Order: sequence, then C-alpha cells, then structure tokens
Amino acid sequence: MQLQQRLAAFTALGKRISSALENNTFEPYFNRAFAENGWFTPESSRQSLEAITKYFLDEAYMRKWLEKYDIQDNEEPKTIGLVLAGNIPLVGWHDIETVLMSGNKAQIKLSSKDKILPERLLKMLIEIEPEFADYIDIAERLKDFDAVIATGSANTVRYFEYYFGKYPNVIRGSRNSVAVLTGNESTEELENLGFDVFSYFGLGCRSISKLYVPEGYNFNKMFEAFEKFKEVANHNKYRNNYEYHKSLLLLNREHHLDNGYLIVREDKALCSSVASLNFEYYKHISDVEKILQNNKENLQCVVAQDNVLEGTLPLGASQKPMLWDYADGVDTMAFLLGL
Repeated sequence: MQLQQRLAAFTALGKRISSALENNTFEPYFNRAFAENGWFTPESSRQSLEAITKYFLDEAYMRKWLEKYDIQDNEEPKTIGLVLAGNIPLVGWHDIETVLMSGNKAQIKLSSKDKILPERLLKMLIEIEPEFADYIDIAERLKDFDAVIATGSANTVRYFEYYFGKYPNVIRGSRNSVAVLTGNESTEELENLGFDVFSYFGLGCRSISKLYVPEGYNFNKMFEAFEKFKEVANHNKYRNNYEYHKSLLLLNREHHLDNGYLIVREDKALCSSVASLNFEYYKHISDVEKILQNNKENLQCVVAQDNVLEGTLPLGASQKPMLWDYADGVDTMAFLLGL
C-alpha cells in the first residue's frame, strides 16, 4: 500500500468521525465503553475522539508530521507488536497511526480497559481502505513480531523488558506532568490549568499532578477558577477517591487545602492520588529549572505562562498533543523507519 493511500484513508477517517460526532452516532460506543470502564464517561470518550480528529487525523497536520521523514513504500512490511495502555480513552491511538503510516503492520494487544473505541475506529479505517485488513491484527497475545512498542506502569515495564528486551523496542513506563505558576496568572489561564488537571479525572500521563508555586502563593484565585470543573465530584469513582484520601489526611492530621472536590497538599512527589494535587514552594524560578532538569526522565510535559521557562506548553495545552509530540520524547516514527 502506498503512503498516499494511507494518508487519504486516515484523512477520510477523520472526516467520518467528525460527521459521526455531529450526528451523535458514537453514543452507543461511548455508553458501551463506560459500561466496561467506569472512568470512561461519554464526555471523556468524546473529548479524546474530538482531539484525535482535530490533531491526529487532519490532513495538513499529518503532512507536516510526515514531511521530515523519508517514508518509502515498503513491499515487505515488518510486524510491530503494540501493547497499549488503558488509562484514558484511545490513549494508544498515536502508536497505531504511527505504525500504519510508516507502512508496517500493527499487531495490537488492546488494554482490557480500552477496547470498544479502538476496535470501532480500526473497523472504520478498514471500511475506508480494505487493504488495511492485511495490516491490522488485534491479538490476545503477541507473536511472530519484529519489534515492540509497549506502554505500561512502573511494574509492567520490568515485565516488558524481560519479555521484549531481545527485540528492537520502545518501552514506556509511568510519567507525570507538572505546572509552574508565578501568581500572576489570569482567571482564564487558571481555568485552562483546570482543564489540564481535571480532564480524564487526572488519569493521563499528561494530566497535571503537581504545581510549583512561589512562596506565599494564595490558592484562592485558583480554587475560584476551578469551580468551572466542580461537576467532577458527581462522578462516583472520583468522589470515592476524594473521600478516601480526605479521610486519611484528617485521621493523620496532615495539613491540606480542600475545596470540596480537590485536595491540594504540599508534597515533593510528582505523582498525586486521584482527586489530589501536590504542590511545592519555590524561592526563585531557577530553583524550579534545576528540579525539572533533575526529573526530566519522569516528566511528560510542563505547562506554564509564556516566557516563564523554556520548553514549556501553555496552560491548558497538556491534553492537546500534536502528532510530533511523542510520548516520553521518543520519536517512534524514526524508530520504525530505522528497523
């Protein structure tokens, strides 16, 4: 299959998804996904699908992404084993698209937590371009593959390295994302930060789990801006996490801030519990730069106001990756083309 065929098929898929979203014909799939995984609300599934359509399946963005690579039409495609995560809806779609656009075959081990929407999108892609049927294999167990891309937790990384270490591989573990605040953020910027914090209930590696704030920072304005997201407390699983961690803090008499649906506590850890947000004070922005540099292997992305730090994303942008924003900073397209 030629590159232009693949590009045309993914472009058509994006248009078909957009039409289906407008006509609400994805609702049965959203409901099925929610029934199988209580974290995957229809709103979360729609948000993920809209982002994929806008940023991953737009023809102009795809052409911009691909223009830096020398992708040849491969008469002998390799089989790439994909072990996908399941923390947020369609979190593994970028890997699927990258493998197929590179001209290789995807042997896909879906997460048990995220099967409905990936299966639906792949079926739509094959309906658009039947030749993809020979390039897509949803498997319960990987076998006879040439390379592996696997994503999981810190525990599963050791498992992946043991089983897949002898093959060319990209193995990803857990990472976290943080925000650096100055105290000069506008209400709109803090609402954008709320989008980074509360999207997908904070379960994504691009969800903000920690704040760096200047000494004496007043959290009141941030809490006021976060009121836009207070409906998150109506979600049963989220609420249970909030109540549980709040109870622990009260029992242990640990100081914390609480607005009724989010716990904010001083903690040096990058990772926070669901319904919680860690923070750490700083004296000078240069201190934060050193901390981030020392933790770069554990960070997915950093958000901040423009010109506060180099290499950061704007507040509100952590959940909107582009095709060239590779997880863990590893260029998977270059990896595939170098096999």
